[in-house]
Amino acid sequence: MHPGGYLSACAQGGNQFPIEIGYKKEGIMADTKIDFLYLNEQDMLKAGVMDAGKCVDTVEEVLTLLSKGDMLMGGKNHREHGIQLIFPEKSHIKDYPLADSRDRRFMSMPAYLGGRFHLAGEKFYGSNGRNCSKGLPRSILMVTLNDVETGQPLAYMSANLLSAMRTGAVPGVVAKYLSVKNPEVLTLLGPGVVNKTCLMAYMSVFNTIKKIKVKGSSKTSKTALDMEKFIKENYPEIEEIELCDDLEEAVRDADIISEATSVINRQWPVIKKEWIKPGCLIISSGTMDIDDHNYVAEKVRKVVDAYSMYEEYIQIYEEYDKNGNRLPSGTPGMYYVNMVMDGIIDRSEVAEIGDIIRGKEIGRNCDDQVIWVSVGGMPILDVGWGYECYHNAMELGIGTKLNLWKKPYLH
Repeated sequence: MHPGGYLSACAQGGNQFPIEIGYKKEGIMADTKIDFLYLNEQDMLKAGVMDAGKCVDTVEEVLTLLSKGDMLMGGKNHREHGIQLIFPEKSHIKDYPLADSRDRRFMSMPAYLGGRFHLAGEKFYGSNGRNCSKGLPRSILMVTLNDVETGQPLAYMSANLLSAMRTGAVPGVVAKYLSVKNPEVLTLLGPGVVNKTCLMAYMSVFNTIKKIKVKGSSKTSKTALDMEKFIKENYPEIEEIELCDDLEEAVRDADIISEATSVINRQWPVIKKEWIKPGCLIISSGTMDIDDHNYVAEKVRKVVDAYSMYEEYIQIYEEYDKNGNRLPSGTPGMYYVNMVMDGIIDRSEVAEIGDIIRGKEIGRNCDDQVIWVSVGGMPILDVGWGYECYHNAMELGIGTKLNLWKKPYLH
């Protein structure tokens, strides 16, 4: 049932928070009053935003719709990640915002998602590395859900947890389809929030993981120790946790390598090909590299979430030195597009995970095949998981109903 029909049904059924819709349907003019649901972070927790298994299932469904083309994102090819405000490094204007801290940006990420979701939405966030010294998350995120027909708001929700969970769920889906059977050793490169939610997703998919390796800035870093504590408290079935000082130590013997680092440009981890275990699945949610791109082109199975999104990335983010030479991006999806553009590989050699889910593409060819997957993040994921949380909130009577207007002043 589409959101408008669902909401009407809720209103008629006496839901604690009926959200009224106001548009003409089947020749009948509905009430012009518009209410929408506000969900703060505690509301989102009650609505099940941290349910990793359900989130993995929802994200898998969203990736299937992506493969079918039943969605829209920004740009002419409908695959843009979002629109970013890029701050300058200096300005003559007093108090002008500058690129003077880690990850400082504003981002708007609109999308339409079809299928049973059939609604539009947008994630908007601001990011500033200085937030951490103020006791705030680096990024503060909100999601709006909108009726497709009228554009009216259905919900406005806290999205830090939503975004983290949907980000972690994508690697969970990837591992479900591309990992070797019964993986036992998992490496987490970058022990921050994203890899915590990745871990939650992996553990909802597999019950065979016995050892987890953690690589932060050091084995005694706060994030590494926090991750160790998180694993012990939530997954007592894990037999061994290894905090690694050395990247090689972290990479060797891993069945799955989950990379989610946030580092200074071109200081990302670089994995040497000889460290990689045959059959290893490498999932990159941040920035990283493999030292030999000829090896990647010839030997590695190359998979992305949305190929054309990385084509857009190249138009916006590709950098060159003063001699016109292309600089490393740390994003495997961009590397794959460049390989195709340079004639090194054929476009058919890069698969999309949604096509693998649907059986349109082969996933793993053999147990020894190394697979490197690029995950860039898409607003359709926020809309999909936001939809689930919103509907849970409606059914449970969670949240605060806010009124936009009883009747529009101008129409």
